[in-house]
Amino acid sequence: MRNRQFSGSPGGRRVSFGPGGISPFIKAMLIVNLAVWILQWVSSSVTSSFGLTPARFFSEFPNLFYQPVTYMFLHSTGSIGHILFNMFALWMFGTEIERTWGAKKFGWFYMLAGLSGGVVSLVFNSSFQGVIVGASAAIYGLLVVYWVMFPDRFLYIYFLFPVKVKWAIPGFMVLGFLFGGANIAHLAHLGGAVFGLIYAKSDLRQISLTNKLKNLRHKKQEAKLQKNRGKAEETMKRVDAILDKINEVGLENLSREERKFLDEASSELSDKTP
Repeated sequence: MRNRQFSGSPGGRRVSFGPGGISPFIKAMLIVNLAVWILQWVSSSVTSSFGLTPARFFSEFPNLFYQPVTYMFLHSTGSIGHILFNMFALWMFGTEIERTWGAKKFGWFYMLAGLSGGVVSLVFNSSFQGVIVGASAAIYGLLVVYWVMFPDRFLYIYFLFPVKVKWAIPGFMVLGFLFGGANIAHLAHLGGAVFGLIYAKSDLRQISLTNKLKNLRHKKQEAKLQKNRGKAEETMKRVDAILDKINEVGLENLSREERKFLDEASSELSDKTP
């Protein structure tokens, strides 16, 4: 799959492939995941100790409390395809999200999406004795976020067929569920995807609420400025009228009320002058 983006330019549309350079958090994840994968090759105990085994997690609780987190940094050593696909998807779809949110927010999201996949696996498959490894739950989470944020972007399937994100990502997930095989941790994928959807929707609502509050504050400030401006204009009109009267009949012929108003207006205008 390839990410194709269109942006305006004087000569028409500009086409770019991929998200560009590697963002900070994703760069760290690529290095860590690759390093751990090499360690798994060196010692098989790394996988059995730090992968998530629900049955062992509960039977030896709380000794293996760390497994719902550490499992997402491990990958199958039987094929390079597992880690290659996850890291490629992390770079392809996560880079723009990280640039939009910032490394800290994206990092927390990535970790929580992976953790959600582990928790769902523990809750709904507590007797499973196999070892669950991989960043796929976190990847599914960020795929859903990308789907929510950029639904009309185009992906090139097999570098040839352009398909919009809003169709491509759900299609990819359905195919993964139907044809992924028996060794795929579908519950972990589901947990990550559901977390991603909840997070993305709540994030959009928070942004919408923040914008509404900002607009409301702006409207109140604008209304206050308009009110003050109108009051100032009325004050100046009356001051001009009193000054015209002074020119016609003299200061001594002003009423007590007019003198008081002129003094108050003069004091108010003096306070507002920098």
